[in-house]
Order: sequence, then structure tokens, then C-alpha cells
Amino acid sequence: MSGLERLTVRVMNLPLVRRLTHWRFFKFGVVGASGTLVNLAALYVGQEFVFRAILPPATRLNYSLGLAILIATINNFSWNRIWTWHDRSRKPGKSVVSQFGQYAFACWVGIALQFVLTKILAAYLAYLIANLIAIVLASAFNFAVNDLWTFRHRRAAAVDPNRR
Repeated sequence: MSGLERLTVRVMNLPLVRRLTHWRFFKFGVVGASGTLVNLAALYVGQEFVFRAILPPATRLNYSLGLAILIATINNFSWNRIWTWHDRSRKPGKSVVSQFGQYAFACWVGIALQFVLTKILAAYLAYLIANLIAIVLASAFNFAVNDLWTFRHRRAAAVDPNRR
């Protein structure tokens, strides 16, 4: 086995890489794709209709991005909870609102990354293309954080047979 083949095997056996190549990541990707469409549609509606009167255009883009990110985050949380991580047990007494807060916090770095990259890339590319590239770059990070924290598997507490 060559050095490159050994390196490839070692990388593929890393826990994070195994998670990313699992079926759950495919579901996350499908949800992310739907969220991308929701995000782009909301960004377009915000730019062209809702915030059209706001000048200068760079300020309008800030409002439109905020709206697009909020709507896409709610969409993605809902579908990830219902479909991607439906098999993960929920912590007793933890409300959906609390879990959404955790999800939003876990995604914050990805959201901030998306926002900053969109603003930078929009100086060189059309704003929709810039936003699409930024979304793709933040996706793997968001999956890992949400798989390991927001929707992590909660093991059943060990039952002590002597406890009454």
C-alpha cells in the first residue's frame, strides 16, 4: 500500500470523516439544499421587494441577508429535527424552543461565516452566487456541530436495581 493510500485510509477512519460519509449527512445535505433554496428565495424577495426602498444597496443587502438566514434557519431546524435526527431521543423536559436556541447557537459560527463570506464575495460576484458559495462552505461545520451537540445521541441512564 502506497503512502497516499495509507493516508487516505487513515483520513477516512477519522470519526468526523466517518460522520460526514454516513447516510445522516446525506439527509443533512438534502435539508441544506432545501434551506439553500429557501435562503435564496428569501434573499431575492428581501432585496427586490421587501427592502427595496432601503438605500444604499449594501445596507439593503444586510437586511435581506438577515431575513434570508432567519427563515432558512427555521426551515432547516424543523426538517433536521423531523427527518435527519428523528431517531435521536429528546432530553426529557427540553422544549422545542430550547432546542431551537441550541441549534441556532450551534449554527452561529456558520451563519456568521456565511454572512461575512457573502458580503466579501458579493463585491466580486452576483449576490445570489456569492451567497450560494458561502452556504456550501459553512455546511460541513454546521453538520458536525449539530450532530455532536444539538441532536447528539443521549444514552439511557443506567438503572440501579437496588434503587427504589
